[in-house]
Amino acid sequence: MEHYAGIDVSLEYSAVCVVDGSGKIVREGKPASEPAALIGWFGSLGLELTRIGLEAGPLSQWLYAAMKQAGLAVELLETRHVHDAFKAMPVKSDRNDARGIAQLMRLGWFRPVHCKSMNAQEVRAVLTARKLVQTKLLDVENSLRGILRGFGLKVGKTTARSFAGRIQELVEGHPNLETIGEALLSVRAVLLREFNAFEKRVRAMARLNARTRLLMSTPAVGPIVALTYSSAIDDPARFKSSKQAGSHFGLTPKKHQSGETDRSGRVSKIGDASVREALYQAAHVMLTKPTKGCSELKGWAMRIARRAGMRKAKVALARKLAVILHRMLANGTPFNPAAAAA
Repeated sequence: MEHYAGIDVSLEYSAVCVVDGSGKIVREGKPASEPAALIGWFGSLGLELTRIGLEAGPLSQWLYAAMKQAGLAVELLETRHVHDAFKAMPVKSDRNDARGIAQLMRLGWFRPVHCKSMNAQEVRAVLTARKLVQTKLLDVENSLRGILRGFGLKVGKTTARSFAGRIQELVEGHPNLETIGEALLSVRAVLLREFNAFEKRVRAMARLNARTRLLMSTPAVGPIVALTYSSAIDDPARFKSSKQAGSHFGLTPKKHQSGETDRSGRVSKIGDASVREALYQAAHVMLTKPTKGCSELKGWAMRIARRAGMRKAKVALARKLAVILHRMLANGTPFNPAAAAA
């Protein structure tokens, strides 16, 4: 008889449930959330498991890779799909979640998620850290502006180099404000130094990566957009068609059809939010800045803007860029303006 297993991963321990082909629970346990502990637990069963499922999460990719390498038939499940399947569950617990995942594996009612390669995960970690430092840097600068504004001291327009001097000029003669300014400017100096280091690191990574250099042949696509997209795609072959890239990153409209009702809504916004943001920024630059080599693609988006507005045009162009960039990765060819317009 076939057997299926579900794992609900937690930080210290994971709830595990094994069911047979009829749905009867065969074994339950709570091994440590470590690859060796889980592999050893399944090995002690003496059963050949048809499928093992675990929900995608912070530890899941690490556990999935190790279990896959050990020869176990493990699947990584989409979090949104699992959450929707468990909505009718009256009592939520780790044990019940493991039981539910096991039943999903038995019924085959699940959507597998691609487990990114280690290189893609490292690139994503660098981009996430850079974004965090950038956000905190802006928070410190905006907090300084807000504090001084309460005393009628207006910072006004500044550059990265002139900001500190402007703050020191405004707080001069105010002892308490001088203390605040000195402390926050020290924090800003550290954040600015680390952010510039991340910028250099990101640009070096983009230059050394052949796939990133290929994507950067597209107008308005720089190192951040290229690295974000290539690390999210990871393996272009996992998409049967480049058109799937737009819906994968939540850039296609939602649709509701029932009986006589048939309406389309806004874009779904499912999938990787950082990729949507990067593609939207690239589309914004292409439509609002003088960009060479994309006249036909820009003209296509501007016709949408005249008909439906600039915001929808940018979303449509972002979706088009998602398709084009995937095709470039799949074929290994640089950007071709004529082919993009066609």
